[in-house]
Amino acid sequence: MPKTVNMLKLSVGTEDIAGLQEWQNTRRAQTDDGLPRHVTRMWPKRGEEILNGGSIFWVIKGVILCRQPILHLDEYLSADGIRRCSIVCQTGLIRVEATPKRAFQGWRYLAVEDAPRDLPDGRQDEEALPPELSKALAAIGVR
Repeated sequence: MPKTVNMLKLSVGTEDIAGLQEWQNTRRAQTDDGLPRHVTRMWPKRGEEILNGGSIFWVIKGVILCRQPILHLDEYLSADGIRRCSIVCQTGLIRVEATPKRAFQGWRYLAVEDAPRDLPDGRQDEEALPPELSKALAAIGVR
């Protein structure tokens, strides 16, 4: 049985969790069956580990704030004929403990033991703090 690994991705141009959710609700960000997807140039070499219960953790303005379980990886042929990977996720965002993360390009693997914990169920529906405030609080150990 393969181990599990997560993915880490910047949500470029997103101001907060609500903005990421709004983007994922657009037809352009969905598969034909309405699931949210992220199309990336590179195909993950560790796809079997990702599909063994992995999630994509979203970095918004320098802070990991939420995640989505990954359902499958599909081939996507772009208009220029280049084969790309469509990372298809479960609908909805699961908030996690705010964790600062420096910018990077593309996506990265994130070990299960290094992933931020989910917020308790009772806190999932709280209004999210602005990412800058979440980052400042996480820097002093408040999550």
